[in-house]
Amino acid sequence: MSDAKRNKTLTLTHWGAYEVETEGQSIRAVRPFQDDPDPSPIGYSMVGVERCRVRMPSVRESWLKGGPGTAPARRGKDRFVEVGWDRALDLVAAELDRVRTEFGNEAIYAGSYGWASAGRFHHAPTQLHRFMNSIGGYTRSVNTYSLAAAEVILPHVLGLGWWPFQNALTSWDVIAESTELVVAFGGIPLKNSQIEHGGVGRHELRGWLRRWADRGTRFVNVSPIADDLGDSLRPAWMPIRPGTDIALMLALIHTLIAEGSYDRAFVRDYCTGWEALAAYITGSEDGIAKDAEWASGITTIRPSEIRSLARSMVERRSMINVSWSLQRSHHGEHVIWAAIALAAAVGQIGLPGGGFGIGYGAMASVGNGAANSWLPFLHWGRRPIDSFIPVARISDMLIHPGEEFTYDGGIYTFPDIRLVYWAGGNPFHHHQDLNRLRTAWQRPDTVVVNEPFWTATAKHADVVLPSTTPLERNDLGGAPTDSHVFAIQQALAPVGGARDDYEIFGGLADRLGVGDGFSEGRTSDQWVRHLYEKLRQREPGAPAFEEFWEAGFLDRRYAGDQPKRVLLEDFREDPERHPLSTPSGRIELYSATIAGFGYDDCPPHPTWMAPREWLGEAGELDLHLVSNQPRTRLHSQWDHGSTSRSAKIAGLESMRMHPADADVRGLEAGDVVRVFNARGACLAGVATTDRLRRGVVELATGAWYSPGPEPDLDSTCLHGNPNALTSDLGTSSLAQGPAAHTCLVRVEKWQGAVPTHTAFALPPIAAL
Repeated sequence: MSDAKRNKTLTLTHWGAYEVETEGQSIRAVRPFQDDPDPSPIGYSMVGVERCRVRMPSVRESWLKGGPGTAPARRGKDRFVEVGWDRALDLVAAELDRVRTEFGNEAIYAGSYGWASAGRFHHAPTQLHRFMNSIGGYTRSVNTYSLAAAEVILPHVLGLGWWPFQNALTSWDVIAESTELVVAFGGIPLKNSQIEHGGVGRHELRGWLRRWADRGTRFVNVSPIADDLGDSLRPAWMPIRPGTDIALMLALIHTLIAEGSYDRAFVRDYCTGWEALAAYITGSEDGIAKDAEWASGITTIRPSEIRSLARSMVERRSMINVSWSLQRSHHGEHVIWAAIALAAAVGQIGLPGGGFGIGYGAMASVGNGAANSWLPFLHWGRRPIDSFIPVARISDMLIHPGEEFTYDGGIYTFPDIRLVYWAGGNPFHHHQDLNRLRTAWQRPDTVVVNEPFWTATAKHADVVLPSTTPLERNDLGGAPTDSHVFAIQQALAPVGGARDDYEIFGGLADRLGVGDGFSEGRTSDQWVRHLYEKLRQREPGAPAFEEFWEAGFLDRRYAGDQPKRVLLEDFREDPERHPLSTPSGRIELYSATIAGFGYDDCPPHPTWMAPREWLGEAGELDLHLVSNQPRTRLHSQWDHGSTSRSAKIAGLESMRMHPADADVRGLEAGDVVRVFNARGACLAGVATTDRLRRGVVELATGAWYSPGPEPDLDSTCLHGNPNALTSDLGTSSLAQGPAAHTCLVRVEKWQGAVPTHTAFALPPIAAL
């Protein structure tokens, strides 16, 4: 077939926009969007979209024969039976009706966390939540795996919710003009900036970092991983012991107090609680001075380096950045709080290029100039009930129904979940301690999953409904924080019997008598046009829908340059006219509200508390596991694609470790190892590098979970998912967020033949 007969369409993903060239039902080429200066290679994995697909509605054999609650221990092991769509939807609708009638809607858990697609309409969790609200509600989740601790602590300290805070961050152009020193706790990892929730048209952070460096900005990378900040920026590397950033921040403040260089006027006029915090840091409260020597024993950073850094921060216009990853640890709320306290002591909050940020580099948008734009969205509808859990407490909820839990000052009760419905995510990648989750997953009567691919979550379901990928439907895409809006144009017919989530939930809604309210009488393409017209109402300069669809994208920079932003600038200029929404109207370095909660694990001011697992109290052979974001995929999305698979070692996820740590264990690059602790184990391929500090191993998240056969390997992921090892521990009683980075492991060479994982294999399919 000649090139002339090939079709070219534009699509949008969370990691960028791409032109997709197809021939029949095959993708022949993928090219980055023409205006993207730094495209992500993840998009090339779209070639081979048919791999690992769920082709027809599939029902777990034991559940199909015995009904809800039958042989739940067989989830992940049973055969599936393919059935027609009518039968599948009848089964799911009947089970939803049974559960809500007998146990109430709170017995349905549809928190369904996950990134799903970049589309504004065909976003699976949004479709699910809209449907569930139309049938009486469900138990939901609050906060995110990425940011739970930060989301809960920020309103207490700054009076800002997460997204208003994120959109108010000092913009890149201001940093380029004014910042002289960037102190990056956790670095500014470019690999993370490939991604944007809702899509990204232009990856610009790499260029901005070059501008900062070319202007003479100095960078300090406070991280156990050297390449968390690029070598081209010539950063100073402070290889801190993982989980000890709070101690370093407190010691930096101590140095400023001891040398009289902290900003007395700022902490007096713009903060409350400085006296209590200073009493703790100087040791007048507990007899322990949180000085550089004290912190050195915890962090392993030399006292002289700590004092020198503190002096540099007050001598230069300094920006303190904290990566999102640091608050995903035991007491993670306090690393955010301590960073704000350090910035207050330096006294540059609200000044151009000074102060602090959270998450520069965490996603493509953080700090860009397009923030605060508006995009239409599909409304979830009214929430009939308010049953919820913190997002990372799924296993606790399933294992302990009826038990109480704390969250942000309240006391709540875990509901008795009888049905789990998941769409657009993969908890058997995302959640911590996957062996515990597998036990918890046996508690509900029924698990239903909408999913294009046979992920571990699909394999652990009772009913799997095959959904389309973005390449198989039309949609409107973009992020409020990006400069472009895209027409996501269908490139392929649905694979097998796959249906859009909208069609799936529409079929269920019809069976449960709420079809008209769910659809509002629109087809999916009519919804896409409707959402675009809502955008045009806000932005009269946007072209007509037909023109937009023909062009494939809308460059929103037509409205002119975005205003430069300085975080808390108005507050600094006049704290009386622009008070914060905290009880005091000021930055709360001591929170009387949190003190009133009485949490032993979350004191009312920034505090060093040793994590439950850390190298300061580790055995001789223990290593600290950093399970950070991957370079070759988004979480587990497209792990089966070419970009991710090409980076594996012996078909396993690559684990980086220091050559000296490898030598002690008799390991070489390319070896297959068993990584283990009391919670579980996984296999991985070794890559050695001196870009890590000793005592640390790096194993990125997202390898599709593949537990081995019973009995010997049942608790071992044969593919390399680090969440077989991480602890299902809440950050504290305040946020109950995930603490994945509080994790010690041991590593040993795998002896004998390496067992073959089945991560990308289809489950056994039985004849009807």
